[in-house]
Amino acid sequence: MNKFLIVGLGNIGAEYKHTRHNIGFDVVDAFVLKHNQFWRTDRLADVAEVSWKGKKFVCIKPSTYMNLSGKAFRYWFDKEKVELANTLTIVDELAIPLNKLRLRPSGSDGGHNGLKDIQLMMGTDAYPKLRFGIGNNYPKGRQADFVLGHWLADERPIVDQKIIKSVEIIEQFATIGLERTMNMVNNLSFA
Repeated sequence: MNKFLIVGLGNIGAEYKHTRHNIGFDVVDAFVLKHNQFWRTDRLADVAEVSWKGKKFVCIKPSTYMNLSGKAFRYWFDKEKVELANTLTIVDELAIPLNKLRLRPSGSDGGHNGLKDIQLMMGTDAYPKLRFGIGNNYPKGRQADFVLGHWLADERPIVDQKIIKSVEIIEQFATIGLERTMNMVNNLSFA
């Protein structure tokens, strides 16, 4: 059975729930819910396991806070003995417009502290990432407030569409591979 590690990035705590910065949590929550599985609290993360089409998905939501996400990633990567190419990290991305998703096999942290810590712990930036565009529609000096803020009412329909699509992307990543999934996803626009 092929095994995959699906990592949703976010911060623990009710004050961060459903914020832009926690979209990684929201996507893996939707994936786990779709497959009728449940979360359990485990070492460094909430963990859920999904078996689907001969594949096993170990899904984690690090409980380390965003800036220490690499610790949870590394622990579960080693524990589950997953190939790095079979990991998928879902993360919010300021540099991508709200109506876009980007799937890549590697890439820099782009200033994202969660990705920065994973790169530090793994010693490479060559691991697949699904970047969920959140846009950068905030006044100068208000980036933290924007990222940690909740979606606006007029953003919610696009966000909901992209969450559904992101769940499909996790499934496609595991069944048809990264390259084919990238070709299907990276040119999509959501309205």
